Amino acid sequence: MFLAWVLVVVTDSLALVDAVDTSVLRAFAELRSPVLTDVAEVTGVLAGGRAIHVLWLANLAVLVVFRRWHHLFVWVGVGLLVVNAGVLLTRTLQRPRPYGVEVLGDWSGYSMPSLPVTVLAAFLVSTVYALVPAGRPRTIGKAVVAGLLTLTALSRLYLAQDHPTDVLAGVVLGVALPLAAFRLLTPNDVHPVRYRRGSPAHLDVSGARGAAIVRALQDQLGLLATDVAPFGLAGSGGSTPLRIAVKSDAGPRDGADGPGADGDSYVFGKLYAATHVRSDRWFKLGRTLLYGRMEDEKPFHSVRRLVQYEDYVLRVFTDAGLPVPQPLGIVEITPEREYLLVAEFLRGAQEIGDAEIDDGVIDQGLAVVRRMWDIGAAHRDIKPANVMVRGGTLYLIDSAFAELRPSPWRQAVDLANMMLVLALRTDAERVLARARLRFSDEELAEAFAATRGLTMPSQLRRCLRADARDLHGDFLRLLPYRLPPVRIQRWSWRRAGLSLVALLGLLLAAVVLVDLLGSPL
Repeated sequence: MFLAWVLVVVTDSLALVDAVDTSVLRAFAELRSPVLTDVAEVTGVLAGGRAIHVLWLANLAVLVVFRRWHHLFVWVGVGLLVVNAGVLLTRTLQRPRPYGVEVLGDWSGYSMPSLPVTVLAAFLVSTVYALVPAGRPRTIGKAVVAGLLTLTALSRLYLAQDHPTDVLAGVVLGVALPLAAFRLLTPNDVHPVRYRRGSPAHLDVSGARGAAIVRALQDQLGLLATDVAPFGLAGSGGSTPLRIAVKSDAGPRDGADGPGADGDSYVFGKLYAATHVRSDRWFKLGRTLLYGRMEDEKPFHSVRRLVQYEDYVLRVFTDAGLPVPQPLGIVEITPEREYLLVAEFLRGAQEIGDAEIDDGVIDQGLAVVRRMWDIGAAHRDIKPANVMVRGGTLYLIDSAFAELRPSPWRQAVDLANMMLVLALRTDAERVLARARLRFSDEELAEAFAATRGLTMPSQLRRCLRADARDLHGDFLRLLPYRLPPVRIQRWSWRRAGLSLVALLGLLLAAVVLVDLLGSPL
């Protein structure tokens, strides 16, 4: 658009453009009547400053309520970019308001591009891509946006508030920037707009992504997949767990589950994408700001590293004799963007919250923690969804957050969390009696000194709140003695610096937002 205007100036065609614009505005002026003027003022209300501010705040509120953070960040970025780009262009081009025709209504500043039309177009397009699901609803939404922009443009031309080319430039700028931003930064296959319950970490595995998974499994692991379906989503918030049916004669590698219906067998897959890595990075940054770094850990910088690490930890656990699913390999779906971790599928296993528990299962759970202590490891995510039982045998799954050579504090937290998980199906007295056969009173006291709400996985906290008993308090009362609670919040120069930067960023965003809401369009 800017280049087009430069071309007009260079070719000395400005007088011709002004003449054409003026003739169009005069044609509209000849149609004026009191009734049509009232209609034009009503239809043009969307381009007013108050209406645009209401639209801005309403969208922010909806995105926050539905926790659609990626769309929210893009929405805010697009709004700031479009407003500032529009202002910069108007001040650079410095085209005056229409002359030769009486201007009805309010106006201010230069006219190229029409800033109200630019901002309105950007916000309406952003609304469609941030709030309307893809498919037929979004197609209808685009048609509605086109209709609203057409009515607004006709209103402003009738009232002579803008030249026709001003409106055209405003629509082009206001549509192009958000369209490119949302398609590039929030593609529908990665960040779909949904209103049903579910975690944004759970990716859609139908369509092109599902076909790519099937091809990659056959090419890279020699598994002929016949079905790829989500599995156990309720207990997973950082990946997309899958149950993958494979042809038995395709020879699933050792560790795959036995034949199922129709001669198929199953393997388990965890689909990771770059979005999961970014979410983990933001989560760890937020936790550092709130509590300091609670242990020696760093965020993963690529999805490839994340899936390689989990596969490695699974192999370490398997070699140590821990009851975990046997790893079967890694599959690259999209280089540096999407990877699939493939492991044994524990067919017939139940979450511990649904299984029958006896002393043997309790002993197995405690033995798992003791064995991890012996090999210098910590699981870091012991919760009901990650403790499975099949035929009286306990399995520990989901080692994505496991840590090798952890701090003693982290290992103590694993023990307390395992005891709480086991007590949900039994009682604190029974679990503590079995634990004292494997752990000293000092180790048990240290475990509960290090463990409280913050150090428990969110699912475990929910289960404890839903239980009528105070299991954590029961353990504290039953312990032979108690240690002072381990202090979790720790200040460091890194935390102080990050906190200062975050505070300055929030203040800057608030100043920009107030300035934007208070500035006339």
